[in-house]
Amino acid sequence: MSSYQMVDVSQVEARNGIFRALTDQLGVAGFRINQLELAAGAEGPEHDHTGNDQEEVYAVVAGGGVLRTGGEEIPLRAGHFVYLPPDVRRQMVAGDQGLTWIGIGSATV
Repeated sequence: MSSYQMVDVSQVEARNGIFRALTDQLGVAGFRINQLELAAGAEGPEHDHTGNDQEEVYAVVAGGGVLRTGGEEIPLRAGHFVYLPPDVRRQMVAGDQGLTWIGIGSATV
């Protein structure tokens, strides 16, 4: 049995055209991990995680845009990491180059 699991994200079907679930394919048990992609100018859904008490970190890997939260628009670009507690409303909005990020989440303890 191998000591690692690898996934080629290009081989993972994108739900709703933006959401590539990686958790189960990687065999991860302690947290959730997904790659999300928005086309240029597109907006993701506004949401929070009060229902599942999941805190998240977003790691921007390509493109840029803004994170709408708390009445602010926070500029994002590749290399930025953002932490969001479960009760914070958030919405990702892609800039001119689109926006790709990795979402890592886990229920708070």
